[in-house]
Amino acid sequence: MEYYITVEPGVRIYINDINPQGEKPILFMHGWPANHHLFEYQYNELIQKGYRCIGMDVRGFGKSDKPVYGYDYDTSADDIRCVIETMNLKNLTLLGHSTAGAVAIRYMARHRGCGVSKLVLCAAAAPSLIERPNFPYGLKEEDVLQIINNTYKDRPKMLEDFGKMFFYKPITMPFSHWFLSLGLEAASWATVYVACAWLYETLFDDMQYVNVPTLIMHGIHDEVCKYPLGVAQHKGIKGSKLITFENSGHGLFYDEKDKFNCELMNFVG
Repeated sequence: MEYYITVEPGVRIYINDINPQGEKPILFMHGWPANHHLFEYQYNELIQKGYRCIGMDVRGFGKSDKPVYGYDYDTSADDIRCVIETMNLKNLTLLGHSTAGAVAIRYMARHRGCGVSKLVLCAAAAPSLIERPNFPYGLKEEDVLQIINNTYKDRPKMLEDFGKMFFYKPITMPFSHWFLSLGLEAASWATVYVACAWLYETLFDDMQYVNVPTLIMHGIHDEVCKYPLGVAQHKGIKGSKLITFENSGHGLFYDEKDKFNCELMNFVG
């Protein structure tokens, strides 16, 4: 089932509710700069096992509306709240990759985890994507500024370069083209504004408000959200479980998709 949910006047979020009659719903939140198709290799397996997989294109990306505002983490968390309430989702597993992992943590803090019974963070951009005085593990600020500048100059080339650092294992040229196409479906301004949010958004305080079982999956070869971010999430989220992916980069859901899918299903139950 495909449909739109209005999260505020003039802004609709695209939802692909795959296997809506299935049990154990999982809301898949994609990271920058892709859309819900990023988890194709999870949907294909999980729906065969009876899971309800809900793919959501965040505002500005995929088939969702693309306003020129609302790309901060608070607004993104509010969009999730509206989707969960409109769909009347309960006992939900919320899964966030990369930037969406950070937004998922903000959701848990800002909305007290409404409707969510389990949380999955994969290669999450938390507690900070960039280095800070008290956190020397992220990207350098100038690296993010370069991404922003390159988006304004030549967005397809920026996306192609990003794709080269996304996966650890070799990918085919057709797969590379497919991944590039996901980023090109986004609005250019949304691509920039989310990258701008990385410069000021942090989740150091938010993590303490996560009070549901939490699975953290992170690749040691991640060049985008480096492995120490996963370690910091594990330390900051009480009772969380950290699974290390020894042969994965940022795209661990594809680099080691069998392990990823197995760990996900074992966690969701």
